[in-house]
Amino acid sequence: MGPMPHPAVTALLETPTTGRLRPLFEGNNISFAIGFKHINYVAEAAVLNHFREAGLPVGDLYRRYGLGFDVVDIHSRLGALLAVDDEVEAVVTPATKDAADRLRFKVELFVERDGKRVKCAGSTIVVALRVDDHIKPEEPWPAGLERFTTARLGTGDRLEIAATPRPYGEFTAGRGTSADPVLSELIGETNAFGWRWRMGYFYCHFNERVQMSGFLRVMEEVEDLFLADRGLAIKEVLDTRGWIPVVTQSRIELLDETIMEEELYTVYTVENVFKTLLYTTRMDCYVLRDGQLVKTATGTITHGYLHEVAPNQWEMAEFDESTVTALTTPRKAAS
Repeated sequence: MGPMPHPAVTALLETPTTGRLRPLFEGNNISFAIGFKHINYVAEAAVLNHFREAGLPVGDLYRRYGLGFDVVDIHSRLGALLAVDDEVEAVVTPATKDAADRLRFKVELFVERDGKRVKCAGSTIVVALRVDDHIKPEEPWPAGLERFTTARLGTGDRLEIAATPRPYGEFTAGRGTSADPVLSELIGETNAFGWRWRMGYFYCHFNERVQMSGFLRVMEEVEDLFLADRGLAIKEVLDTRGWIPVVTQSRIELLDETIMEEELYTVYTVENVFKTLLYTTRMDCYVLRDGQLVKTATGTITHGYLHEVAPNQWEMAEFDESTVTALTTPRKAAS
């Protein structure tokens, strides 16, 4: 038997919490609804609040104990619409197994509709406490916290590549590139789209590495570029058909660390089209180190389309033949 856990650690592992949160206005891109990325942000904020309620705010974890809070896996299923003015009831339930070396939480987000409590999203969030060698801890870790600490978030698979990467582009090059020999090699003949992009400091935290919200942003961005590449640019489809993409579920898992200002190679692959309502894509992210590609993150996301049948009235749309063709017809990566 080890020492008794610190009361704050016991609370973190055993005591559910409920917080009242609001989504950021930034996430209100279409009509009065909040998009999937910001729904995930609310779920992450709920876990941050859980740490504070337990007595282990993440700022203290870093400053006092030299530990960085890192979400390494977030899996969300979206239900009822989350509106820009909603106050969210965020319920966090600890779900860490006895032998686990990661903290796991179930997050449920509820809103009120016509006097009823309605669930708008459910997430599973996994957290690692990354030991930071940039600073020295001011005091020992609270008892029971050590098993959740790690010197590195993961060690991603390495791939040998034959292609020679293009030199890094000028900073004025815009939204990165999809014309890179490495992307062409990764994609081959598959039904995928590739994108290379420099990961600036605003995707990162704790001075060096890309955080989960950065990968959520990449997932949103690569979907936008993929659709434009397939002739389904979001603005054009919205203007001509009254359609807008909607997300039903998303998941991202970090496999290794992506360092600030590394070039991220993202491959976005269509895995399946379900009838004429939904399609699922997989996102795989790599960085180039010592002549090898290192896989640092992976994820999936399922989209459909909503059709605006009247101002601010949306219904699920069925894909027409041209949309199915665009989604299912592979295009060779630009070389």
